[in-house]
Amino acid sequence: MLIGNKDIVTGMLVDVETTGLSPKQDEMIEIGILLFRYNQAADEFLEIEEKHSYLREPQSSGALANYPFAQRVHGIPFEAVQGQAFEDERVQEAFAKADFAMAHNASFDRSFICTMYPEAAELRWHCTVRHIPWKEYGFSNSKLLYLVQQHGLGSSQTHRALDDVMQLHALLQCKNEDEESYLKAALSRRPMGKYGEKKTGYRRFGTR
Repeated sequence: MLIGNKDIVTGMLVDVETTGLSPKQDEMIEIGILLFRYNQAADEFLEIEEKHSYLREPQSSGALANYPFAQRVHGIPFEAVQGQAFEDERVQEAFAKADFAMAHNASFDRSFICTMYPEAAELRWHCTVRHIPWKEYGFSNSKLLYLVQQHGLGSSQTHRALDDVMQLHALLQCKNEDEESYLKAALSRRPMGKYGEKKTGYRRFGTR
């Protein structure tokens, strides 16, 4: 089924760097956003519309305390974010333009984004880890760097938000055995449930 019953849609790829793993205690310190046009009827990538990258200084005492540990992952010195802030209006405008949002391990990125920008919860979200059957395609794991390397798209990962988004954009244009793009494969799956909604039904203990 086509998104919005139209051929050409605007997709948003997003990635964040944070001070830790909990959106309740930690904060975003970098966000990378890419808006692109996609002909979903023809499975054709069109032009990139916008690219944004912003840094921000964390405000809470917990996030500030966690910064030295998080820096070991993202490598962004505190001096780089000190005094910086996201351009909220431009970020929110990007959300308004997008027909869908996508991230690699989207449950993580979405939780931080929706904590700061609740309107992002209204977007149709897809996860490029969960919604693309990488193991069925013959890949041993779904880590972004591994997939980028396996497709000859690069040999390293900077763990900077916009760099990761650009690598993901290139990866999604690659095709599976059925000659459909990975993006099409992801969009064919049911999107993530709305952020903040409680799941219904029973869950067995010890399962994930």
